[in-house]
Amino acid sequence: MKSIKHRIYKRLNELLEEKIFETKELIHAVRESMDNDTKSSAGDKYETGRELMQLEINKYEAQLIKWLELKAEVSKINLQKNFEQVGFGTLVKTNKETYFFSIAMGKLIIENEAYYLISLASPIGRLFYEKEIGDTIKFQNREYKIENIV
Repeated sequence: MKSIKHRIYKRLNELLEEKIFETKELIHAVRESMDNDTKSSAGDKYETGRELMQLEINKYEAQLIKWLELKAEVSKINLQKNFEQVGFGTLVKTNKETYFFSIAMGKLIIENEAYYLISLASPIGRLFYEKEIGDTIKFQNREYKIENIV
């Protein structure tokens, strides 16, 4: 399970890099559009258009900051650490699903297996926090037994 944890971690970082790149591209495209609009427009319509584009840039810049913060958070995961309890950076196999407790990024498929990237701050994450192998939690009328922690 340790090698799959490394692959999940690598894929998570790739996904974050993709999001960062895409967001930077969007910012660049809107700025370029704004510059082109500057050259060809005048009057109130021009000002309204620029304001809307600036709002869009602000939105993308906020997204970029979020992605960069998430990447910084993920970089704190110690892949060499051995865990006995569920915590940040643990891969947890249950009788139902396998969870990687890091940041909320949804389902990730590797070698036809589903892994759920979730935050410890999520409702299910809070229930799993500091649990050990053999412990059982109940969430939304389902019972999860922890079979392994890496």
